[in-house]
Amino acid sequence: MSGRGRGVADQDVASDALRIDRWLWCARWFKTRGLAALAVTGGRVHLNGQRVKPARAVKPGDRLQISQDGCERELAVLGIPERRGPAAEARRCYAESEASAARFAAWQESQRLQALGAVRPGGRPDKKQRRDLLAFARVQGRR
Repeated sequence: MSGRGRGVADQDVASDALRIDRWLWCARWFKTRGLAALAVTGGRVHLNGQRVKPARAVKPGDRLQISQDGCERELAVLGIPERRGPAAEARRCYAESEASAARFAAWQESQRLQALGAVRPGGRPDKKQRRDLLAFARVQGRR
């Protein structure tokens, strides 16, 4: 097949491996492939205990460690997704370790409790409050 990218015939041949940034995107760990590549480049994703580049291939049997929002997740790659499909389809491509799932549940609970204790304003500031906020920002050197 001519042109750039992988054609339909090429996908059947190379279905046993996929770039790590694309796998993370297809498995719905990141909203965009660019964000997945940034995470891999930034060292927040490790493949089999090693820091890798976004072009590194992922294949079934590999182990991934992903650090997102201060929470460490550990996955086993079970398969290579054919496309970025629904979440149920994406979940069949990996298995999270039980220890990782327990850590994530504890992290989610701590985030929920922190949100309950957060002070929320009653509404939008009125004109005088906005002026006071702007004056405070000028004093702090922010504006």
